[in-house]
Amino acid sequence: MPIDPEYLHVIHKGPFTTYLYGRASRDPKKKGRSVTAQLKEGRELCARLGWPVVEEFRDDGVSASRHARVARDEFEAMLEGIRAGKCRILVAFEASRYYRDLEAYVRLRRACHDAGVLLCYKGQVYDLSKSADRKATAQDAVQAESEAEEIRDRNLRTARQTAEAGKPWGQVPDGYKRRYDPNSGELTEQFEHPVQGPIVRRIWAEAETGKSLRSIARHLNDEGHRTQKGKPWQVWHLRTILRNPQYMGRRKFRGKDHKEGTWPALVSPERFEAVQTLLDMPGRAWATDLTPVHLLAGIGLCGEHPELRETNSEPVLRGYVNKSYPSVKCSMRAHVTISEPLINAYVEEALLAYLARDETREAFRRVNGDDESAAARARLRGLERQLEEAQEAAVTFDSNGTPQLSIAALSAVEARLTPLITAAKQAARPRVVPAALMDLLEADDPDALWERYDLQQKRAVLRLCVTVRLHPAARRGIRGIEPGRVSLAFYGQDGFMGGRPRGRVLPAEPGLPGGL
Repeated sequence: MPIDPEYLHVIHKGPFTTYLYGRASRDPKKKGRSVTAQLKEGRELCARLGWPVVEEFRDDGVSASRHARVARDEFEAMLEGIRAGKCRILVAFEASRYYRDLEAYVRLRRACHDAGVLLCYKGQVYDLSKSADRKATAQDAVQAESEAEEIRDRNLRTARQTAEAGKPWGQVPDGYKRRYDPNSGELTEQFEHPVQGPIVRRIWAEAETGKSLRSIARHLNDEGHRTQKGKPWQVWHLRTILRNPQYMGRRKFRGKDHKEGTWPALVSPERFEAVQTLLDMPGRAWATDLTPVHLLAGIGLCGEHPELRETNSEPVLRGYVNKSYPSVKCSMRAHVTISEPLINAYVEEALLAYLARDETREAFRRVNGDDESAAARARLRGLERQLEEAQEAAVTFDSNGTPQLSIAALSAVEARLTPLITAAKQAARPRVVPAALMDLLEADDPDALWERYDLQQKRAVLRLCVTVRLHPAARRGIRGIEPGRVSLAFYGQDGFMGGRPRGRVLPAEPGLPGGL
């Protein structure tokens, strides 16, 4: 039977060197007994009984159930200390602080039994060498595990219901605020944050122009802007925002785009897809923390490896300084080398000439003006409404207790509508040209705009429009660009390997070097 702590010294010989343990899976700012409060109560108990505390262990925001995704490092360290005989008694607020999983209970029980350590929680001390105490603690462990499973079931059910209603879930995204009912505490609305909202809109706008995430974060921090948690902007944080469909008003569920949400969008579907086009570019990613200093490094290819072309593994060009002359060469071996300013000027001139053609402008305008995705989005909204109405009818009963729609009928409706919704989502993704490229096509003076672009924006446009391949000179000593030395494959041509806008490829336009 458990022992009252006041009489422990009568049965067991001291000293009672103590380990304190506290754990909470909730944010301590929310409801529930925080780890700090648990440890404070444990200290007060030990001080009253004269038990010296030798060490404290705390697992903040960590689950103890079998569904936990984060290891309890402090719990493991505590077990090691128990096995090493560093304490005589272990104190926690209640059994569920130690474990919500029977396997964890068995491990703790074995460690305490082997080391002769007593277990204390809820004001009672258990000697795990006694059968009755092992039985009592096992029953408490079963109860703690059962509670964890019930909590998880409720959370999953609430998550599904919230997802079907299109309501927000989880942490508040940067750029938004939430309003709660003052009486019930229920979420009533998610709306644009008056301060952070414009900052998030700016992030999307600048990302679409091809600016690097590093430069966007640096400018925001230099201007004194901070995240909603008051921290400096980081590249990973911006990338997380730019990958999140919640910003175009879409509800995610189980990590996937699920349906239209109930909150206002901060970015249009067209801008969202334009940014995804930039983020999805193959090769050395535009959005990484790396800051290239060469226009063609990692973009241009060595043309002397035709056997690797089909596998998309041609070696790229890299920049280096050769006897004080900046140059580029094959990254695999130095059999192809050319002056960097020379090839940069050649590629830039050819690109701007390509973009200046009326046929090129018109073809890209048609890509942006395509209304197929808009029609698909309207169809998607209609299909989602149909499914919502069917689900609502299945849980609506008449006076005789008969549902308006049977479960069998609902299953048939879901089986029919689900593939249609999936297809509509795919078709609803807009075909767009990122602003970094579209601004050049619409500019009165594209040459001047090109000069104002930073290196990352220029590299983004190059990836979208042209693949550059460098070949050896006809003989040693030739420094200029002779015919065949540099080959350019514009979008749609054979040999083009760069990033391409999402959506189907248009047929070749008259006067253009391939489709767009």
